[in-house]
Amino acid sequence: MKKFVTELRGKTVMTSDGLILGTIDNLVIETDTGNVQHLLVVPSEDLPNVNFETDAQGRLILPFKGMKSVKDVVVLDLK
Repeated sequence: MKKFVTELRGKTVMTSDGLILGTIDNLVIETDTGNVQHLLVVPSEDLPNVNFETDAQGRLILPFKGMKSVKDVVVLDLK
């Protein structure tokens, strides 16, 4: 599956077990390989206390291991 960053920005991100994390703000890419390393996600206001790293702007830094689905929401594989 190929997607442009502009298609992903602003999409809702949820885990495969249904927890809504927030919306995609940006991606961190390894310039040597072109691989996506992390997603930067603006956390949902009602997100329970989760143990994800955040950046200086308060965005969640989610390790990118793969997307299971990209339609109305992006379902991430975080395991």
